[in-house]
Amino acid sequence: MSYRDTYEKWLSSPALTEAEKAELKAIANDEKEIESRFFAPLDFGTAGLRGTMCVGLHQMNVHVIRHATQAFAEVILAEGSEAVKKGVAVCHDCRNHGREFAEEVCAVMAGNGIPTRIFDALRPTPEVSFAIREYGCIAGVNVTASHNPKEYNGYKVYWADGAQLPPHHADAIAKKMGELDIFDSIKRMDYAEAVKAGLVTIMGEETDEKFLENVMGQATDKAVVAKVADKFKMVYTPFHGTGHKLIPEALKRLGMKHVICVPEQMVLDGDFPTVASPNPENPEGFALAVELANKEGADFILGSDPDADRIGLMVRGKDGKFIVLTGNQTGVLLLDYVIGAKKRMGTLPQNAVALKTIVTTEMARKVCEVNGVKMFDTFTGFKFMAEKKNALEETGEGKVIFSYEESYGYMLGDFVRDKDAVTASLVASEMAAWYYDRGMTLYDALQELYAKYGDYLEKTLNLVMPGLDGLQKMAQLMADLRQTPPTEIAGVAVKEQKDYKDGSVVDVATGKRGQMELKGSNVLRYELTDGTSLIVRPSGTEPKVKVYILASGASKTECADKVAKYAAWAETLKK
Repeated sequence: MSYRDTYEKWLSSPALTEAEKAELKAIANDEKEIESRFFAPLDFGTAGLRGTMCVGLHQMNVHVIRHATQAFAEVILAEGSEAVKKGVAVCHDCRNHGREFAEEVCAVMAGNGIPTRIFDALRPTPEVSFAIREYGCIAGVNVTASHNPKEYNGYKVYWADGAQLPPHHADAIAKKMGELDIFDSIKRMDYAEAVKAGLVTIMGEETDEKFLENVMGQATDKAVVAKVADKFKMVYTPFHGTGHKLIPEALKRLGMKHVICVPEQMVLDGDFPTVASPNPENPEGFALAVELANKEGADFILGSDPDADRIGLMVRGKDGKFIVLTGNQTGVLLLDYVIGAKKRMGTLPQNAVALKTIVTTEMARKVCEVNGVKMFDTFTGFKFMAEKKNALEETGEGKVIFSYEESYGYMLGDFVRDKDAVTASLVASEMAAWYYDRGMTLYDALQELYAKYGDYLEKTLNLVMPGLDGLQKMAQLMADLRQTPPTEIAGVAVKEQKDYKDGSVVDVATGKRGQMELKGSNVLRYELTDGTSLIVRPSGTEPKVKVYILASGASKTECADKVAKYAAWAETLKK
């Protein structure tokens, strides 16, 4: 069926409201817009779905939500009656249409005889992971587009362990979606009727309390917080999102007395009116927080993204001005602090393990080596970290104390299997208080770590490839790199070529081939003779190829020179 045929099918479907049909009629003479909305369905992957909100097959709307949920319901039904009885936990964030989409998930699940548990209002992403584990659900759905711009929404799917779907389940849902008609296959019960029938249970403060009890269990040194609480000040912003309630509450319970919230950004709003992008990676989003911190005399700023699974930190530098810590830097600070705090308290397990992704700084490995903690790499995505954590702990090989990725996500404890801004905020604030007691900011702390572990610098480049030809360009780039692997980059010899798709490792000098433990992901890695690692990875949720530069050296200047040189090379890949 051509995109035009699909457009006409939608236009004539009784499933569409008059308003939806009017939206489609308005683009009747815009062939490019019709093609962009109907050329193909959104790809369902291990991260679920993500797209802009408007009417169309390649967009996020109630029809796509129903279609995905019907496919997911059939995968759950195939697990048998006992699995079905366990039900599905449902959550949403502050995005426009979030509640509407979440209730549609419940309505379709109910139409298939599958009970659901839905929060009474928006909640942080980690709380749906927690709810799945706490109530023994078979699965979960979270309606969120994380830190994407306001036009986006998404559909994240979780399995019984509280982690996002493993590839085989995601593939099963994608296969079902290909088999099911987007309109005619849907089994749906009215949401209000489903509630009356007992197929929908509402979760509220009782679940928050259980979640917070576990969060507070990750505090290691409340005594140092009490010691500095009268003087230590911090600023917090939820960027209009779901961290607005539980993060300040967790910090209050930690003993923090001066948590100063950015009032304009405590307002829940899916249009994110005070920021161009609600992403804690972007310094400009912290403008109001910096203004408030300067006014109040705070040295520490913490922000959580709209679905409260990631945090970003700002700290005062040597010149007194605020700087953003990268996800790598925050992760190294947290890793070193967690290990040190547990050692001081005598709670560090003998077989302690930390996890990071393959694109995360190698400084984390050095921290672990120096402190006698094992470090394991995983593919990008906390589902892979959850999988590794489960495997290590089930066999007794190791006890995971901290997991993180460079894109500002951190996981602690055993009660969630996803990145968790609530717990990360608690531990980061305790860490900041501990250093404050030593007369140090987190900037000072970071310099101390570089002096101890060596200088490292990382940079991620996003090679954006939008439009209908973007996917083709991304695929062609990866194909070209595989067909003609580089033997030198920016004048520096490549020592090893690694392909995580088949797990192969090639020694460039000898041509000898080896095999890695990790395989099955569309990622290429080049180890250079100067100690730099370059990683090329297409994004699974956005139209871009990411190039990661992981450099180390004898000085900050040497690291910066390496990063600049390889960044220039990376830019040539887009041409």
